[in-house]
Amino acid sequence: MTQGNSQRLGIVVAGSLNKGVDIRLDGAVSIEDVVVGRYVTIQGQKRRFFGMITDVSLGVSDPKLAQTPPDVTDAFIAEVLAGTSTYGTVHVLPMLTIGSDAASLVEGPQPVKSIPGHYAPVSVASAQDIERVFGKEDPRRFWIGNPLEMETRLCLDLAEFVKRSNGIFGKSGTGKTFFTRILLIGMLQKSKAANLIFDMHNEYGWAGTWEEGKSVKGLKQLFPSKVAVFTLDEENSRQRGVSTDFVVRIGYDEIEPEDVALLRQTLNLTEPAIEAVYQIRRRLGADWLHILADIGEEAASELVAELNIHESTFQNLQRGLATIRRLPFVVPHAPTNAVKGILEHLDRNVNVVLEFGRYRDIAAYVLVANMLSRRIYARYQERTERAMASGAALPAPLVITIEEAHKFLNPEIAGRTIFGTIAREMRKYNVTLLVIDQRPSGIDEEVMSQLGTKVTYLLDNERDIDSVLAGVSGRSELKSVLARLAPRRQALVFGHAVPMPVAFQPREYGSAESYKEFVTSERAIQDLEKLWE
Repeated sequence: MTQGNSQRLGIVVAGSLNKGVDIRLDGAVSIEDVVVGRYVTIQGQKRRFFGMITDVSLGVSDPKLAQTPPDVTDAFIAEVLAGTSTYGTVHVLPMLTIGSDAASLVEGPQPVKSIPGHYAPVSVASAQDIERVFGKEDPRRFWIGNPLEMETRLCLDLAEFVKRSNGIFGKSGTGKTFFTRILLIGMLQKSKAANLIFDMHNEYGWAGTWEEGKSVKGLKQLFPSKVAVFTLDEENSRQRGVSTDFVVRIGYDEIEPEDVALLRQTLNLTEPAIEAVYQIRRRLGADWLHILADIGEEAASELVAELNIHESTFQNLQRGLATIRRLPFVVPHAPTNAVKGILEHLDRNVNVVLEFGRYRDIAAYVLVANMLSRRIYARYQERTERAMASGAALPAPLVITIEEAHKFLNPEIAGRTIFGTIAREMRKYNVTLLVIDQRPSGIDEEVMSQLGTKVTYLLDNERDIDSVLAGVSGRSELKSVLARLAPRRQALVFGHAVPMPVAFQPREYGSAESYKEFVTSERAIQDLEKLWE
């Protein structure tokens, strides 16, 4: 089906506000050209409705035609039956009213509160319709891709996007990492927010990889003055030819009981062992981990007796702490303060990508991401409260990006991690999350409900699908759309930053032309800002 500005599809024949409306296709429209996820407009008597196709079906006017099919090898008979005795039906979920009266033109698209009447004409949504609903590129809106089966640019309001925590989901290999790069570039250019990215797989800083192993440019290569690469593994960065801005080391004295408690499952620690950490920290002070590393048998026995800790509990704790101490970036005394280094860059509106190099063990990732985020969030909290008390400007928004989010936000520990706190407080101190995960069902339900905008690629687990779509209006219809996404490079976006759900194909990333588009867009923004200086 070729796209026209107002190509007619058919007419409304039935429906309801809760379930959507049924459209009978005109005889000239081939049902094979009508796809789930496509946008249509319905011209009612008083309003113009904008909606999404969520199902496609076949119908017959006489049941006998289905029971005893006629001989359609005769082209004339087939043509006579098509569109009259046999026809196609599509189900449409109206979501907005657009542009039929003066009020809607001024106020913009509005949520639907009624449905069009019988026989209202239905047409394919035009590029102008898409632009009216989702807006066009400007200093706030960023082009993220194209609606399915359309060449129109789909834009996301990134100023709204960063006001809440958000999520990107999809099974492995669907394209989450590529879209995350695109979204991070958009935030870098148009949201006025700084980003702190915990890059577990070294995909966002200097360079990333295709599924086939081909290298693609990271954020630092495209925007060298706006991105700093921090690393836990200086040797690995050097081998990969990455120029780093800061080498992160974690001192024994920086690790607190809360950091160990978060690793209970990963380190196979018992609950009594976690309770013992807090007792030992109170007894030994900030150097508790260093002291335990060198403690002799006699001193250990005295400590265990003094604190009334069971010997097996102490041994369980020592085994877990030994795993932490074996991490090469954990040292007795850190030569530099990583938190201070990160904040200095963020304060200059320089985005920070922390690469983990070879240290991709989940214990390393959880320890570092939670520990640094907790301290940075505390600094933002202090700054925000001081600014509110004095009437000064609030700190610039900060977005913290984490992968393997279910390791931080599962129901058992979400209440104890800084990331659970940030998600629930909804930008209380100008800090939000961007969570990336292939197992959304592993994330606490309360945290999922607080995510403002969700981008989901194909998911093949029913629990994951239910988790992503929980609480969404039109859930069953969107589930049908999500189930029919292509295995790669197609996604569904819905939530706070978009006026309605939309299935789309993300824009290209990885070719010389795509790099040029991103950098040219950045220069255009800088030129525009200079005009207003």
